[in-house]
Amino acid sequence: MGFFDRFSTDIGVDLGTCNTLIYLKGKIVINEPSVVAVEKGTGRVVAVGAEAKRMLWKTPGDIVAIRPLADGVIADMDNTEKMIKYFISRIIPKHQIIKSLRMKVGIPSCITEVEKLAVQEAALKAGAKEVQVMEESLAAAIGAQIPIHEPAGHMVCDIGGGTTEISVISLGSMVVTRAIRLGGNAFDEAIVKHVRSIHNLKIGAGTAERLKIEIGNASPTQTIKKMEIKGNDAITGLPRRLEIDSVEVREALKDPVNQIVNEIKLTLGQTPPELASDIIERGIVMTGGGSLLEGLPKLISKETGVPVILVESPLECVAVGAGQAFELFRDISSDRSIYDNL
Repeated sequence: MGFFDRFSTDIGVDLGTCNTLIYLKGKIVINEPSVVAVEKGTGRVVAVGAEAKRMLWKTPGDIVAIRPLADGVIADMDNTEKMIKYFISRIIPKHQIIKSLRMKVGIPSCITEVEKLAVQEAALKAGAKEVQVMEESLAAAIGAQIPIHEPAGHMVCDIGGGTTEISVISLGSMVVTRAIRLGGNAFDEAIVKHVRSIHNLKIGAGTAERLKIEIGNASPTQTIKKMEIKGNDAITGLPRRLEIDSVEVREALKDPVNQIVNEIKLTLGQTPPELASDIIERGIVMTGGGSLLEGLPKLISKETGVPVILVESPLECVAVGAGQAFELFRDISSDRSIYDNL
């Protein structure tokens, strides 16, 4: 371990469209919605995280609640910086003296160099002394305890709030990767659109999210679940109630779900035969909050003919993997240095 490593605090960050997670010293220490509530005019932060999310769509005229990230990238640099700074202050109090703060952030592989630099800049302005970025699916694989450095193929499908990334990993690198700007938020939007077009009822994203979590599904289930929702009639504008069932929600989700399934099929089609045979044996590992949609692993397995494994804590994998990557890659570098002297 080098001098710098000994006197640094290393954290892994999943800066997600829906939630921000931070990993420090072997555990997740922050798991909060990526939302900032600010005062109009002054820009003063009123609330961050869960408290700010409760204000979404319900704020008075002088306060606005903002999601500073969209589709896996920074949409509002200033408020992203404020959000990261607030979360860091929660885990490292001002009176606690540290020599340096190093941050490794999971990012979608589909983002541009400019978007990647924006992530690094926001983290540096928030107080980090060094910021490294790594692909989300690679971080997720480490967080899922996949032995990524062995000479074998592993496939990871990470479905976040704004992006889905599918990668085949071998010998510590991504051999094939595909990413689309579609994730759990697209599920919510599909439900909002369906309820409006079929029932002439306008509902908010929060109601759609509850439908997705409570009765949403990607495959037929033995029991048909029902849920009552409230919204505004699209014609009269008056409030009204509607009972909706899980069969209809599955129909509403069909388009975004099929897009993800097709991306997985395309990734498998681009995978070298030797690695593909490993994946057939080991299965597709699913991570990210979007993978929690009921019946989605079952549908993907049916459509691809490959076993699918949903990890125990899919939401935490990227942050955990990013944090553990500091140690993992340092150990690998040490092992390889043995051969440099031969």
